[in-house]
Amino acid sequence: MTAIIALSLFGISNLFLGFWFSRKVLQSLTLVFLAIGMGLTAADWNHELLWFGHMFRTTNTSINFSLLIQLAAFLVVAFSRGFGNDDEHTHPAEYYALMLFSVVGAIMMVSFDHMIMLFVGLEILSVAMYVLTGSDKRSLRANEASLKYFLMGAFATGILLFGITLVYGATHSFYISNIGTIIASTAPESTPNFLFIGVLLMTVGLLFKVSAAPFHFWTADVYEGAPSIFTMFMSTVVKTAGFAALYHIVGDVFGGMYSTWVITIYFISMLTLIVGNVTAVYQQSVKRMLAYSSISHAGYMLMTVSAHQASSTSTILYYSFAYILATATAFAVFILVSDYQTGRKEKPENFQAFEGLAKNNPGLAFCFTVSLLSLAGIPLTGGFWGKFFVFSDTFSRNMTYPVILAIMMSAVGVYYYFKGIIAAYFRDGDIEKIEIPSLYKIALWATTLGTLLLGVYPSLVKNMF
Repeated sequence: MTAIIALSLFGISNLFLGFWFSRKVLQSLTLVFLAIGMGLTAADWNHELLWFGHMFRTTNTSINFSLLIQLAAFLVVAFSRGFGNDDEHTHPAEYYALMLFSVVGAIMMVSFDHMIMLFVGLEILSVAMYVLTGSDKRSLRANEASLKYFLMGAFATGILLFGITLVYGATHSFYISNIGTIIASTAPESTPNFLFIGVLLMTVGLLFKVSAAPFHFWTADVYEGAPSIFTMFMSTVVKTAGFAALYHIVGDVFGGMYSTWVITIYFISMLTLIVGNVTAVYQQSVKRMLAYSSISHAGYMLMTVSAHQASSTSTILYYSFAYILATATAFAVFILVSDYQTGRKEKPENFQAFEGLAKNNPGLAFCFTVSLLSLAGIPLTGGFWGKFFVFSDTFSRNMTYPVILAIMMSAVGVYYYFKGIIAAYFRDGDIEKIEIPSLYKIALWATTLGTLLLGVYPSLVKNMF
């Protein structure tokens, strides 16, 4: 967990480096800092260690999640373009520092071995995101989104903390290993009733972070109101950390109470699939469509959580990897097109803004198409195999109805994802050639090719997990 210390120091350093370096240099330095963090994380491979008074545990699973989180942050920084040329209203040093601090919180959420550290990591991640969501002080929409996110997040954190309190009252321990041992050795009839309530409340608190229905109402407004680059960060880093923490809690800690929480996760996964996919159909804004898409993908991953199979960990990791690459690509193209259309179109974030994209920007259209096909689960993309592995895990647990529903909702997803592809290729538009910075272009093609690589060689990647 030296990466936690290093990234914390790097975040503090960024605040001071902002006095001396330009925003382009800060972007490069932040990429270097994240690369060093990934190197330090990978150095702990095959070394199960306890850190900071046995409050953190390093395992290969936590290392995999930490690497995915840092990779997602790396892509977001690469796509940030130095936050433009507005020296008066943008402050890249502070933005990059907050992003590094939030990555620290995310790593804590996937490596905790103590309940209080889960809470601390969640708060470090959340507070940074509240600030970044409202970072554009000139935008009323961003201010509203930040306030909604803060209020809803505060309630969810309070619910999680109350659940931790009840679990502690039932087990007399905050340590994950102790709690799991106590639950496994206690007869069901002797288990205190408030322990069940504590497990439920902790689950609800984490379900809010992954945008699962019915705890999803904040998602579309916050995703739409936040600056697009931070929406990309939210939909990749925050969601991955939230699912890692959720699966660690219900699977590893409360695995002995599977029959207690599985019904809740079972029905919430199906509700999330329906709400996310059906609502996405009616969206005219690409950003809001991606928000409800994020909700629907939470439903797919919750299916794996409810299945709780031996392969569920690798499935969540693979799905998260494929989702990160596709979502980062989609948002990267969206940012370029919406910035280009600002001032030219009345609503530069709608599907109409993408009309004619392929005519003068075939590379952008191709990358956008691959990302949407992956999110839709079309073969030869990473998203297809991600859903396939989810369905396999769920079906092997004899959960037939969620698989049938998920296949039906995947068909619905094809409809709204193809709206963007149709606009880019089959609608007339006047989009001229969009200039793309070199680093941005490299990152964009890397995520696109990575999505295709996951689709062609899925076992090569999944076996690594």
